[in-house]
Amino acid sequence: MNSINSLLLVVFLATTSILTFNSCEKEEACDEDNISETGGDESHNRGENCMQCHKIGGEGEGCFVVAGTVYDTLSSNTLSSGKIELYTGPDGTGNLVHTIQVDSKGNFYTTENFEISGLYPVLTGPTGHKSYMSSALTSGQCNSCHASSNRINGY
Repeated sequence: MNSINSLLLVVFLATTSILTFNSCEKEEACDEDNISETGGDESHNRGENCMQCHKIGGEGEGCFVVAGTVYDTLSSNTLSSGKIELYTGPDGTGNLVHTIQVDSKGNFYTTENFEISGLYPVLTGPTGHKSYMSSALTSGQCNSCHASSNRINGY
């Protein structure tokens, strides 16, 4: 009976260690850097809320602070380049706090840690055209508001 108890204890400890290791792996996912770049093509799921997966405990690599998709206003295709700039004032006024590059699939995202609340985004498309958001950000989940009927447009 003593050897059976010892065996059960070993199995229990091994199982607990494996479960603990696997669950901690996703909790630490926010330690991963994942930042869009011009010409990059690692992104996916255009137009969807990126932060459904890229969050603590999510399946995505890293926890996004800001993420979204940009589209060409003329064709409804995604832009293959551009940038999102975040300012302290509306219409590109105030201080520039952060710049995020748009990748080749039209997505932009960053795991860099900074406060986004109260910042005003400016999209600069590949032709230099600028689109301004008139209200300040309350969330970095851009695609959660800018779905198919309210896309982030630039050209």
